[in-house]
Amino acid sequence: MTARAPAKKQASSVTLICLGALVAAVAVACGPSYFEIPIETPIKPKMDVSPFQRVLVAGFVAGGSDDVDTNLETVRLLRSQLRTKSSLKVIDADVMPLIDIAQDQSKPAESDADPQPTPAAVTSGGDNRGTDAMTLPKTIKDEKDLEPYERLFANTAYWKTIGEEYQNPLIVTGTVLFAPKTSNSLVQRDQEVFDSFGRRRTVPTRTFMERKGFTLRPKFVFIDGRTGATMYSEGYREEILYNAQQNTPALSSYFELMDRLVPNFLSALSSQKIRGTRVLLN
Repeated sequence: MTARAPAKKQASSVTLICLGALVAAVAVACGPSYFEIPIETPIKPKMDVSPFQRVLVAGFVAGGSDDVDTNLETVRLLRSQLRTKSSLKVIDADVMPLIDIAQDQSKPAESDADPQPTPAAVTSGGDNRGTDAMTLPKTIKDEKDLEPYERLFANTAYWKTIGEEYQNPLIVTGTVLFAPKTSNSLVQRDQEVFDSFGRRRTVPTRTFMERKGFTLRPKFVFIDGRTGATMYSEGYREEILYNAQQNTPALSSYFELMDRLVPNFLSALSSQKIRGTRVLLN
């Protein structure tokens, strides 16, 4: 009797193991199922453009890098996007040189009695920023250079005249600063090391690295062509950095940065949909 006990005990253990495996298999087979459902979330436009049938992307006060004609490229890109993603008819017109236009508007009126420019219109020698509010910098390198040009968008009489010329459209204008940037920052990199037994492993290391790239700061201004008044404006900022050894053309970087901003621009004009997925448990 005593010799048979271990055999029974062993058989009982095997039975329990088999039963446990069977229960686990059934649980897996009957476990929950996961489904990914694509969803679209609508976003309402930031302003009402229903009174307009046409849109004029007029031009931009642009500066920064000399490698890209930011005014021309921004107008071309936004017109292309509006043709495919907006119900408004895009007006084909020459790109407006807003820097030159603003410079002309800033010139003081000269009378016959006083043909000489007033002192307020004279810039200080060697500094193209000048010291008076009437002076506009001819070369735009940073945001400080852009500030004096802001009054151009407040000139309702001028924009109303432009609106009358193009049958009272919605006018899109603003400023664009596309400038090079250099940064020294900590970058995490994976480094291979070997232990005393020759086994290889990868460990993260953080080192200072010089990186070069560009910063893009556009400000979109939407003007009612019927009145010349500003309806809405919003500014954005994006940047991209590369390894110092990487040679990326400025124009490629510009388009890469604009791709990030175009959805924000379009959301001001028309309803947009954000696509995503939702996980459902069955």
